[in-house]
Amino acid sequence: MRKRLTRWSRDGVKRFWKAVDIREHDSGWQVALDGRGVKTVKGAPQLVRSEALARALSEEWERQGETIDPADFPMRDLADYAIDVVAREAEAVADKVLNYGETDTLLYRADPDEPLYARQQEVWEPLVAAFEAREEIELVRVSGIVHRAQPEATMAHLRRRLTALDPFALAGTEMMASLAASLLVAISASEADADAKALWAAASLEEEWQAELWGRDEEAEARRTERAAQFALAQEWTRMALAD
Repeated sequence: MRKRLTRWSRDGVKRFWKAVDIREHDSGWQVALDGRGVKTVKGAPQLVRSEALARALSEEWERQGETIDPADFPMRDLADYAIDVVAREAEAVADKVLNYGETDTLLYRADPDEPLYARQQEVWEPLVAAFEAREEIELVRVSGIVHRAQPEATMAHLRRRLTALDPFALAGTEMMASLAASLLVAISASEADADAKALWAAASLEEEWQAELWGRDEEAEARRTERAAQFALAQEWTRMALAD
């Protein structure tokens, strides 16, 4: 997902509003600051499709102190990206996300004689098999790093799934797929009964394996924790977008 440019890139910007509320319009819901509707970074009205999304956005504004923290608006970034980019380039974004299905982490396994393979089979195979059954598709598993194409029918089905999403759900799905390097994980996380922690653990299995073998690095662990939080947020956003 592209990073959103913000006018708050400098430090020390003071809070410039007192009241936060949400308002329903004919075409969606919008956060208002002191009665003025919030706009995207490109100047479009930041209208989202549901009250739940609008309330999530309003909470980011409400929790700010006297000084604004530009990094504390992750859902606003997602909303801006969905409106300013995804809505205008939906086909291109869907194709970009589809690429994660061709090189899906959960489909590329170690060689069968390696210890890692057994762990991958134990953790990944039930998720892949359940995904195949739910979507009524077939996926090719690969041992090693040599690329093998997925069946055309499978990719066509997954593309239809992506292009059927509205810009808000597609933006969240892209974020999850990028973080997990897995379209399978991203789509599975959108299901109503999905376990985001288990899916993220599956996506980061190889990192965990390496940490168990060679020890844990403090900076690497901090990055993993941050990425896990981003994945959970993207899952929450996507499920709210799909709820109505």
